[in-house]
Amino acid sequence: MSTIVVTAFRWVPPFAQGLVRDLRVRWALGEAGLDYEERLIGPEDQNTASYRPRQPFGQVPVLEQDGLVLFESGAIVMHIAEGSTALMPAEPALAARTKTWMLAALSTLEPPILALNTLGMKEATSEGVASTRAQVVGRVQQRLSSLSAWLEGKDYLEGSFSAGDLLMTTVLRVLRDTDMVASLPVLDAYQRRCESRPAFRKALAAQLATFAAHAPPKVSAH
Repeated sequence: MSTIVVTAFRWVPPFAQGLVRDLRVRWALGEAGLDYEERLIGPEDQNTASYRPRQPFGQVPVLEQDGLVLFESGAIVMHIAEGSTALMPAEPALAARTKTWMLAALSTLEPPILALNTLGMKEATSEGVASTRAQVVGRVQQRLSSLSAWLEGKDYLEGSFSAGDLLMTTVLRVLRDTDMVASLPVLDAYQRRCESRPAFRKALAAQLATFAAHAPPKVSAH
């Protein structure tokens, strides 16, 4: 089998560790039973003439295999899922439902959560954005409540674990410094259930190990 290469950051600050989106790709490859190699980059690589053709925006992840170069974590996960019944059912209608939930995670849940992250996850970053932040909090809570209602009585979004659950879980993780998921028992149990999967634990450990291996030296206080 041809080599799969995943581009990831060699290090990010602690607040972002465990959230960088190569985690999604590592997890999907693990669920699909596919091995991969890392290609690590840093800020100095993001705007180079060698990297921008792979990722037009200078971000991570990038997946490369047999001359195919893909960027955007959602597109990469969908590509992996389309080749693995562990992530997407073979039956066309069920596959379509999986894709629907993948897009729901990235289009309905993630945008307001990322907006909240910009405005201040725990409190407003400034008085000027407090009102806007309050509106965004309401939108996030509304989306989470709707998702929780859907999951009532279910282990996963559509019967069995799929790429939709994978992306949804990584979106919910952005709220880890709040109680917004924990305050909804059904949603909290769902996230924990997904994060207990061996492929997730392996993917997270791999990402964190990379960051630990490339952490900048600590400066001693004198």
